[in-house]
Amino acid sequence: MTLLTIEKISESVRGHRPRRHPIGPSTRKAAVSIILKRSGDHTEALFILRAKQEGDPWSGHMAFPGGHHDIDDETLRHAADRETLEEIGLDLEKCGELIGEIDWVQVNPIGRNLEMVVAPFVYELKQLEAEFTPNYEVADVLWGSLNDMHAGHSLTDGDFIVAGETVSYRGYSVGDEIVWGLTFRMLDHFFSIVDPDWEGHD
Repeated sequence: MTLLTIEKISESVRGHRPRRHPIGPSTRKAAVSIILKRSGDHTEALFILRAKQEGDPWSGHMAFPGGHHDIDDETLRHAADRETLEEIGLDLEKCGELIGEIDWVQVNPIGRNLEMVVAPFVYELKQLEAEFTPNYEVADVLWGSLNDMHAGHSLTDGDFIVAGETVSYRGYSVGDEIVWGLTFRMLDHFFSIVDPDWEGHD
């Protein structure tokens, strides 16, 4: 089993050429920050619990901080940095170090006529004492062990409401919450890059 140390992750991500999807006239772009820190023998990733909001397809979900690319954002990385600062008050230019970009993920939320791509950017948190100031979009900030997810120790199933129906999805437990859906897919992409022999948990 590959040890998910910051050094191993950095080596793999920096040597990876991210796959990027074509952008059409109706394609919306977004970016997220996968923020890592050392915690004993484990590497942890930062997640936000999104606040429940009417009309938000990801309302109440666990996610990485991030959001839509705005016209004032020079790049998708700038969008990830800006959204992280707005959502949890973390300035990645001061407190983090960019490791690299991984494969884009295509998104088409159930019940929404929306075509979107999400670019994940991986960072190491350099100021471990950094404080978070979540805005109205964020109900909580949590850390989860990537080692436990990669090994399947935190793998679980949960019931979720999707388009008005209760469905069961696989996910990773983080505290009392479950990381599932889009963020679960991003984590699986991440693990396959860091560990080419990884077979996934689907």
